[in-house]
Amino acid sequence: MSTEDRPRSLAEALRDRDDASLTALLHSRPDLITPVPTDLTQLATRAGTRASVVRAVERLDRFALQTAEALAVAADPATYDELLGLMAGDAGDPAVEAALPGALAGLREQALVWGGDDRLRLVRTARELLAPSAQHPSPTGLGPTVREASAGMSPGRIQEIVAAVGLPSTPDSVSAVASLTALFTDRKRMAALLAEVPEESREVLDRLVWGPPYGQVTADPAAHLRRLLDRGLLLPTAPGTVVLPREVALHLREGRAHRAPEAVPPAVEAAATHRPDMVDATAAGQAYTALATVEELLRDWDEGGPAMLRAGGLSVRDLKRTAVALDVPEPVAAFWTELAYATGLLASDGEVDERYAATPAYDDWLERPPAERWARLAEAWLTATRTAGLIGGRDAKDRALSALGPGLDRSAAPEVRHRVLSLLAALPEGAAPSGDSVLARLRWERPLRGAQTQPPSQSPRDEDSDLRSRLARWTLAEAELLGVTGRGALSAHGRALIGAPAEDRAATQAAAPSGPGDKLPVHHRPHAPLAPLTPAQQAVASATAGRLLAPLLPAPLDHMLLQADLTAVAPGPLERPLADVLSVLADVESKGGATVYRFTPASVRRALDAGRSASDLHAFLAAHSRTPVPQPLAYLIDDVARKHGHLRVGAASAYVRCDDDAVLGEILADKRSAALRLRRLAPTVLAAQADPATLLAGLREMGYAPAAESAEGDVLITRAHSHRTPPRTAPEPVPGGPPTPDAMLLSAAIRAIRAGDLAATAPRKPAATGAPAANGDLPRTSSAETLATVQAAVLTGEALWIGYVNAEGAASQRVIAPVRVEGGFVTAYDHTADEVRTYPLHRITGVAELADD
Repeated sequence: MSTEDRPRSLAEALRDRDDASLTALLHSRPDLITPVPTDLTQLATRAGTRASVVRAVERLDRFALQTAEALAVAADPATYDELLGLMAGDAGDPAVEAALPGALAGLREQALVWGGDDRLRLVRTARELLAPSAQHPSPTGLGPTVREASAGMSPGRIQEIVAAVGLPSTPDSVSAVASLTALFTDRKRMAALLAEVPEESREVLDRLVWGPPYGQVTADPAAHLRRLLDRGLLLPTAPGTVVLPREVALHLREGRAHRAPEAVPPAVEAAATHRPDMVDATAAGQAYTALATVEELLRDWDEGGPAMLRAGGLSVRDLKRTAVALDVPEPVAAFWTELAYATGLLASDGEVDERYAATPAYDDWLERPPAERWARLAEAWLTATRTAGLIGGRDAKDRALSALGPGLDRSAAPEVRHRVLSLLAALPEGAAPSGDSVLARLRWERPLRGAQTQPPSQSPRDEDSDLRSRLARWTLAEAELLGVTGRGALSAHGRALIGAPAEDRAATQAAAPSGPGDKLPVHHRPHAPLAPLTPAQQAVASATAGRLLAPLLPAPLDHMLLQADLTAVAPGPLERPLADVLSVLADVESKGGATVYRFTPASVRRALDAGRSASDLHAFLAAHSRTPVPQPLAYLIDDVARKHGHLRVGAASAYVRCDDDAVLGEILADKRSAALRLRRLAPTVLAAQADPATLLAGLREMGYAPAAESAEGDVLITRAHSHRTPPRTAPEPVPGGPPTPDAMLLSAAIRAIRAGDLAATAPRKPAATGAPAANGDLPRTSSAETLATVQAAVLTGEALWIGYVNAEGAASQRVIAPVRVEGGFVTAYDHTADEVRTYPLHRITGVAELADD
């Protein structure tokens, strides 16, 4: 490429790209088209802003980032060979040599690097971010160059260093620094110079060579340090501070900018391999448990859940109660609560004493088939930005993060979940990865995304200190809870959930080991990462996952097994009418593959209070039990029914009446009734100063079975009242940046940018009067000149360059071919918009004719 053809700026480099290359740039950096730039110059300016560059650098993988860091410490511009030397070192590295062209192409595609292989340039903002400085040391561990480090030194001191290393004196400091730089970059002469340095001095250099390059010295340094300072192998940067020059460090490193270039991504290793059908069955069982747990959670809150904190969310005490009710640890209870909220099944009711309750969408969700209900839960989990794993921690203002409260959104969560599942999908079916290998791969792919508040040069290296690693660990645990994975391996319906293609199961089963715990070494297989799905694609994928899961879920049963110890065993999921009645008649004692219910006097009384008679309960049990109704259970029902309603409680404040006055005498004589403040009004009537609800509860604690009655004397049937919130929508995910544009938007944006660039760069004839407008400035002509030029263009058919200000005050440049001028408007074909438009003449700032060429 000749000197004249080389791009002189990023804008010119973008101008040389084809539409496919520009489309790839805008797709990888969607913030560049929000809004759409008017031309390529504006696109280049926006691509060089700090916010945009930081966002692009954060999305680089480790090797691409190392390549950019090497360019930041190289000369500007640098050649490809110089960059290869910094990455592979003097001895070379085949892996680096093979991977470097791809990494450099990716940096070029994202407009972080421009220029040919003979003049590679890192964009200025990226160089400022990645280049080493005293305030922000580079991950390379390199310090400033000799020229930068000696900028504040006196000319005499520089000449002393030149003489000490055996170089001839120079007339000025600039040439002296240049000769020192030439010496330090000459491998043979530098080796000879270091050979003269004693071992004690060499140990100092070895401690600084891989960074940090700065050290502290006293006002009277030791002899071995003085020898280094005299030869310029250490240069002072401030009183008491010295630095190892970059050129010296590179020689000691044998030319490498990084201690260990990571050209190849770490493999995701399989810790164990299971049969795929076993994985699917395990995942399906956990999916059924997930549905049962969400139903139990919302059934427990059916009459109104816990109150909302003033700052929003659940209190710690309410979360503990929920965990006890679900029989799970508190973090797991928080996950199920957040999942129900993200799916839109749970919300606050918005009343004065705000409480959490199920939404109307929960009732619709219950009517869906089990597989479809699971698909909705899984889709909500995969796309939600709310992160249950943060619950119990503290936010940036040291405030506690509570379940269902604010501050739990993390925009990286959907991306990390999808990427973790994609890594699992890249393994053979049935292979369960080791968590450490998954985290290592994620850290390689996005080494900077964990440090949200630090500059790129200060990203944390601790494997658990960054957000992405924690999100990945939570994803692996939550996917197992939800039934997306089974025994740590991705299930068939889990693959469908992320849109991954299914593998040949017969071949996978043939290769799988026979033992469920056997390990199988799984090597990294190169594959293109699965792109996140659009909402429409995700809906299709979720439906497909539900169809794959449906045959694996157990069919609801219409029967149970009654036992003589006043328990009932449900050997699987029960049909909804049977489950609803049984949940009122008995209490759940244990859960698992089979659910055990226990009948107690309180539970039987609860069923009688709901309006069922003893005969109804006997008939229900006989109809749905595969075993005969045990005699103790029949006696329990008859005994509770005999006592039920024997006492009647009404409102006086409250009263108790009973046909047997001896029973009332027992109540009055019982010391436990003192709190109810009872007194006899008649032989069969007691009055109380407590309200009816308190009186009912007090008598039941004393062992009686009272029934509430209305003002007319009829028994009140107490049915469970399902409290529902007003219609609520599920919380929207919080995006971390502009959404990825689709193909239609990208195509339209490229056309607009090309057309705007044509208008901005088209050669123009000089204006008849006044100075010609510079590139980027709107043309300025008088109203008469504008009208005359446009009318002439209508006659000649020539195109014009105009400046135009729209009704919102936004100025733009356009190339138009006028067709008609009348009534203060010009109708013209707009080359910029590629359509015919009409423009008011008073909004045209000026016109200019395009040059003939």
